Amino acid sequence: MLTETFKQLGNWYLDKLAEYGYSLVALLMAIESSIVPLPSEIVIPPAAHLVHTGQLPLTMTGLVIAGTIGSWVGASVMYWFSRLAGRPLVMRFGKYVFISPEKVAGAERWATHYGQMGIFIARLLPVVRHLIGIPAGIVRMNYLQYSLYTLLGSAIWSGVLCWIGVQAGQDQKLLAGDMHRLSLWLGGAVLVLGGLYYLLVHRQMQRANHK
Repeated sequence: MLTETFKQLGNWYLDKLAEYGYSLVALLMAIESSIVPLPSEIVIPPAAHLVHTGQLPLTMTGLVIAGTIGSWVGASVMYWFSRLAGRPLVMRFGKYVFISPEKVAGAERWATHYGQMGIFIARLLPVVRHLIGIPAGIVRMNYLQYSLYTLLGSAIWSGVLCWIGVQAGQDQKLLAGDMHRLSLWLGGAVLVLGGLYYLLVHRQMQRANHK
């Protein structure tokens, strides 16, 4: 049942991708960079595979640009929401849009520890990607600097996702429908991203929760 649901969602995305192209990629990456936990790993890699194999009339450069702009838009929404609302309102009402006080405290700890460079690093890591705009907005970080670090980090991440899509697309067993190969690719991605998340994010958030 679950496999069939994912298959239907995947087919819907691929169908719409052929119709809306870069706009759909940018939209989904904007959603991914805001409050909705939509993994970017399921947005760009499939599109990159189709582009690489000539099944989609787009370019890798275009995908990177679309992913970067979309991520910046979503991150900007988080920044301005937090800046205009202020910390008290974010802490009180954030939970209604999937932003718990614990996540806010953790993101603040991250930003304090890594400073402005943390914005750039955050764009390469799961979970904290859509949270880093909260402390940046609350402390009223210079928006141009915030945008610059966001754009740079998002461009690199989008490029990495394109590379993953191309490499996974060259796996003939995976293309033949070997689910074990799919598990290996997903497992490897989860392992690497999970390790980075634990080392650079989770420990900082845990420290924040105990203060």
